Amino acid sequence: MLTIQRFKEYILRENLFSEKDQLIIAVSGGLDSVVLYELCKQAGFDFTIAHCNFQLRGEESERDEQFVRELGNKIKAEVKIKRFDTKEYAERNKLSIQEAARKLRYEWFAELVDNSNRQLPTVNCKLLTAHHADDSIETVLMNFLRGTGLHGLTGIPSIGEKSLSFVRRPLLSFTREEIQQFAKENNLSFVEDSSNQSTKYTRNYFRHEVIPAIIKVFPQIKENLKDNIDRFTAIEKLYTFSVGEIVKKICKQKGKEIHIPIRQLMGYENKALIYFIISKYGFTEKQIDEVIKLAASESGKFIESHGHSHRIIRHRHWFIIAPVEPLTSEYIVIEKKDTQIGFSEGSVELFVMPAANYKLATVNSIATLDCKEISFPLLLRKWKTGDYFYPLGMQKKKKLARFFTDLKLSKTDKEKAWVIEMNKKIIWVVGHRIDDRFKIKDSTQDILQITFTSAQTV
Repeated sequence: MLTIQRFKEYILRENLFSEKDQLIIAVSGGLDSVVLYELCKQAGFDFTIAHCNFQLRGEESERDEQFVRELGNKIKAEVKIKRFDTKEYAERNKLSIQEAARKLRYEWFAELVDNSNRQLPTVNCKLLTAHHADDSIETVLMNFLRGTGLHGLTGIPSIGEKSLSFVRRPLLSFTREEIQQFAKENNLSFVEDSSNQSTKYTRNYFRHEVIPAIIKVFPQIKENLKDNIDRFTAIEKLYTFSVGEIVKKICKQKGKEIHIPIRQLMGYENKALIYFIISKYGFTEKQIDEVIKLAASESGKFIESHGHSHRIIRHRHWFIIAPVEPLTSEYIVIEKKDTQIGFSEGSVELFVMPAANYKLATVNSIATLDCKEISFPLLLRKWKTGDYFYPLGMQKKKKLARFFTDLKLSKTDKEKAWVIEMNKKIIWVVGHRIDDRFKIKDSTQDILQITFTSAQTV
């Protein structure tokens, strides 16, 4: 039974918020959100109301907005209203109406919370939504039939995850029937959203068709699924800890990259472990088999995440998970007066000195060139297909692509490579080798020294 006491106990048990926190309640005007509003009012919480008008149901949408305004007026609570052109947004971003509405709603909620936290930096702002136990049960069933992993069977969390960490769901412990009973006992008025009855939406189909049909055979389905959600949540915590210990052993952080020994990873013969690692970088469960195939591929092959934000690259005996760098070209002009130039991979420092008594540098991060052969301006740029130079000690030209392959550079290292060019001739492959035509000779009088400092070591 839903009571004020049980409501407060759940908030305390789940550590959802404290009396010092500033609260914003998302109120649509429907049964669930009105009950949440009433519970917070009776509990004595101070709160602001937030209402989204998606302008999808004509007069109904206007009616809902006015209803929520009146709720706020009754208790003199501030009501924030946001009107969205949801259809236009959905078409422009190629989203379903449901996806568009959800994205718009939570982006605005995040904005409200950020603004509140800036205005009152010593007070935490939390946004409350009216998700309840039935919503969580429906989510688990849909996730299971879609082919979800363990996390999808833990239902809706009481505290929002990742970018929605400001969201709190204090009704998750209560069923729709308990919420309806509370509304009846407290004589609450609310508005009905006609679209909630349409079974063209997946969730509504499960709510009105699938679950009622299952109840006829398994009357205790809701109670059983609630118990299962608790079990799976506990199991996931244990699983996350155990697998996390394995990940610490085999995943090595190197700058922005994760390096994983292929033989060690494949030795576990466990797809769940692979997914645990790759899912953090936008890869889906369906790409697990691609990773396994990649393990048997030749060096240099790779796969991209679903959102193209990361790649898993096979480099010799390693998997390298690396962010995809922007493909836009960058060109930086170096004038004679310049002494230091910054770029995306770090910086180069230029210095001219007499050749007499100069001790030749032997590290790849320093280029020493004959000043007599150099004419400014120089051009610092990313290398591109077709580039070639005459590597120091060689009289024949070599394409950079081949040069990098001989050095056994990984795909990401190749993508980070820059060159310094003069009159369309590469004088230095930055951090690797100078061109033989510009080397120091016995006749050299002045030396141009260029030092490269990597961004990772700055």
